[in-house]
Amino acid sequence: MRVLVTGGGTGGHIYPALAVVRTLQQVDDQLEVLYIGTEKGLENEIVTHEGLPFKHIEIAGFKRSLSLENFKTIMKFFKSVSVSKKYIKEFKPDVVVGTGGYVCGPVVYSAAKLKIPTIIHEQNSLPGVTNKFLARYVDKVAICFEEARSYFPQNKVVLTGNPRATEVVSTLKVGKSALGLNPHKKTVMISGGSRGAEPINDAFISMIKEYEKADYEVVFVTGNKHYEAIKNRIENVEELQNVHILPFINNMPQYLVNMDLFVGRSGATFLAEVTALGVPCILIPSPYVTANHQEYNARSLTDHGGGVLLLEKELTGDRLYNEIDRIMRDDQLRLNMQNTSKQLGIPDAAQRLITLMNEIIEKK
Repeated sequence: MRVLVTGGGTGGHIYPALAVVRTLQQVDDQLEVLYIGTEKGLENEIVTHEGLPFKHIEIAGFKRSLSLENFKTIMKFFKSVSVSKKYIKEFKPDVVVGTGGYVCGPVVYSAAKLKIPTIIHEQNSLPGVTNKFLARYVDKVAICFEEARSYFPQNKVVLTGNPRATEVVSTLKVGKSALGLNPHKKTVMISGGSRGAEPINDAFISMIKEYEKADYEVVFVTGNKHYEAIKNRIENVEELQNVHILPFINNMPQYLVNMDLFVGRSGATFLAEVTALGVPCILIPSPYVTANHQEYNARSLTDHGGGVLLLEKELTGDRLYNEIDRIMRDDQLRLNMQNTSKQLGIPDAAQRLITLMNEIIEKK
């Protein structure tokens, strides 16, 4: 199979694409892949590090207000369509898969106009502008949340889930001891993501003495840029026994499978991981993302009872501690959350998406 993949801007668009590629590599030793992204985007760094062929186009998003920049964006779009068609004709893909971000626009549009089988993959419960635009041209729309279905043509929508879930459930499980944790204690992780989140960090630090006395352990992930400053704010940080402070976690799935509760943001890819594993959550959506889509993502889980929603504007140290303590002391509540979360998770998401790819190839 020859697969052209495009998606960029954030890891939430890039990692699902790579998860599909890795799954395909396991089942197709004749697989050929081309990834199209932007030269300055995060995808260039990540994809080339994976050793995949990479080509770039120049594209930008529209401003939400009237702006001369939008005219430049339109010109860039049509120029990128021309370049994309050139790449597509050279590579001759069997299928083109777009996983979101502005770069998908000209690439997937070009493929559809060239009668190449096309799929867009929407990770969020509230779809992005690019995918809503592309939905009228593509063969199929793969979604991760049922809440996204109503935004697309119903005859094109297929619930596949997020391919990252497939990678997470196949992660080799290691015990708590190997991670430096106490195997005889329950464990909660608090994290604002790889970059960290100051409101979450501040709320945690204000009650750190209470967490140190708790009968469950806490793994507190600060984010790389906040790590040293936070350590300097904590008295006698070297003497902490019950709280483990880390700047970043590379092997997150191995930690997640050992967690009794997770507290943090609600990016789409991360929710795919925790639902695949059934980890109970307290979700604090970032209010700074486009169209507040993290809150919509969070509600897709919390409205069903798979977790608890805590808005950042309501976040205080006391509120966070009391909510964590309440859940950690209630084994039945966590079990109910776990079961609900797993019911919403789709661990075979990558296989579902690959099946969809094969179906549209056969029809064409």
